[in-house]
Amino acid sequence: MANKPDYYKTLGVSKNATADDIKKAYRKLARENHPDAGGDEERFKDINEAYEVLSDDKKRKLYDQYGTADQNRVPYGWGGTGAGGVNINFEDLFGGANSWGDILERLRKGEGAFGTNWDFGDLNDFSFSGPNNRSQRPQKGQETTAELQLTFDEAFNGTTKRISLRVPGRSEPLTLDVKVPAGANDGDRQRFRGQGAPGANGGKAGDLVITMRIAPHPQFTRRGADVLQTVQVSMADAALGTSIVVAAPDGTKVRVKVPAGTQSGTVLSVKGKGAPRVKGSGNGDMKIKLDIPVPTNLNDAQRKALEEFRAASE
Repeated sequence: MANKPDYYKTLGVSKNATADDIKKAYRKLARENHPDAGGDEERFKDINEAYEVLSDDKKRKLYDQYGTADQNRVPYGWGGTGAGGVNINFEDLFGGANSWGDILERLRKGEGAFGTNWDFGDLNDFSFSGPNNRSQRPQKGQETTAELQLTFDEAFNGTTKRISLRVPGRSEPLTLDVKVPAGANDGDRQRFRGQGAPGANGGKAGDLVITMRIAPHPQFTRRGADVLQTVQVSMADAALGTSIVVAAPDGTKVRVKVPAGTQSGTVLSVKGKGAPRVKGSGNGDMKIKLDIPVPTNLNDAQRKALEEFRAASE
């Protein structure tokens, strides 16, 4: 397919990349190119489009085979399997036929790969259960998928976003309001019944599925309803004990006690200061991981004090 996008190149991964490799590459690029962080909006859209396809096994398989993840753009009959597992291309065999009805008509006229010497006049007596018959029955439209980009705060507090997108088979863009619940998680999905691709022969329209994608935050990370952050505490404060004031994701400040003798990597928990639970009630917790760095540039007084501490410890 001409001018097809190279999704692997967009994410900077190989065609043999694992799902985890693709996810890591996407998160890094999304963080670097997010418009809120000064990134290029078109580049950000390309990154999300590539991730939407390569993170979905079905879409990735279609893309690898046909150069597109849109089933509506895969030529009918390509990749089909005939007797003995042989791949059949109906366009080569029957000059562009795309259904059993077209095939039978061409056979009656002696057209196609089988030549002109066959008598197919009696084919009217046969009953076929191939794709032509199936196409006469009502068929539900295909499911359509899209992603909704959110900031950390939008997902934490909840919001309503108006989006407009193209749905295959619809002549006009679809505009709808997506209500994001407070505490929404990255990867959460919302299904909109009947908002996908139109059905055929009077069939119902497919569904539209919106996946939430939450941009990284410079200070906080989410683990379900819990919110995590790392805070540095001096070696002296960790040894002697202290209290620190830390920012919570809801915009408030919280005073937290650091017990004497606290070790680097210790995690303190503040109940109810995490994100709202989408399912259930209340909020998760705020987890504070303490980082206790060893000083590298000591002044004379600090060095003398540590030397005396070391001597007293022997």
